[in-house]
Amino acid sequence: MNSLHQFFFGYFPYICLAVFLVGSLLRFDRDQYTWKTDSSQLLRTGQLRWGSNLFHIGILVIFFGHAVGLLTPPWIYEIFISTADKKLMAISVGGVAGVLGLIGLSLLLHRRLSDPRIRATSKGADILILWLLWAQFALGLATIWGSVQYHLDGAKMAQLSAWAQHIVTLRAGAAELLVDIGWITKAHLVLGMTLFLVFPFSRLVHVWSGFGTLAYLRRPYQLVRSRRLGLGERSDAPR
Repeated sequence: MNSLHQFFFGYFPYICLAVFLVGSLLRFDRDQYTWKTDSSQLLRTGQLRWGSNLFHIGILVIFFGHAVGLLTPPWIYEIFISTADKKLMAISVGGVAGVLGLIGLSLLLHRRLSDPRIRATSKGADILILWLLWAQFALGLATIWGSVQYHLDGAKMAQLSAWAQHIVTLRAGAAELLVDIGWITKAHLVLGMTLFLVFPFSRLVHVWSGFGTLAYLRRPYQLVRSRRLGLGERSDAPR
């Protein structure tokens, strides 16, 4: 194991997580007016609708699939499913979601690069993020071929899960678990961590707002006083 491997899979995850969390907090505190998606929907709607929907379906399935698949200890999921069957499910579901996401991103990239008005209003960071996400989806799909050919027993997936769980629980020796992992998978992991690194400095921060809207489900009704009502009367209206 060389020093570069140790850096990317032993130290780099913590750098990315620290920048992701602290950077997001600082941006929300200092630059709330930049906390938005910068949507170009008013300029051109049709292709955006298809591309955005396909991309969001794909990335949400993959995000939650990775989170559950990598961070769930084996003693929990082996009650319901074997490691090999879990691997097959990850390949099938992740493959479909990956294809949908890649098609969506391709539409979004074509729209942003081919339309002069949208290109003129686009920031360099917007285009960079789309390319990074496209490459990440492509690398993820590329790992499926090797998995189908050589790793259907789920052993490599178990290694990746052990690495992720070592990282989030601050245990030493995480990098050693990935020494024999293929270079495509390693590139997929590094690029995925890099997305967390650039997250606070891009339009991706609007993802936090999406999760934040769930808090509204538990908020109480707001009492609103109508001007037409008397002083002793009230009107209840949802906020």
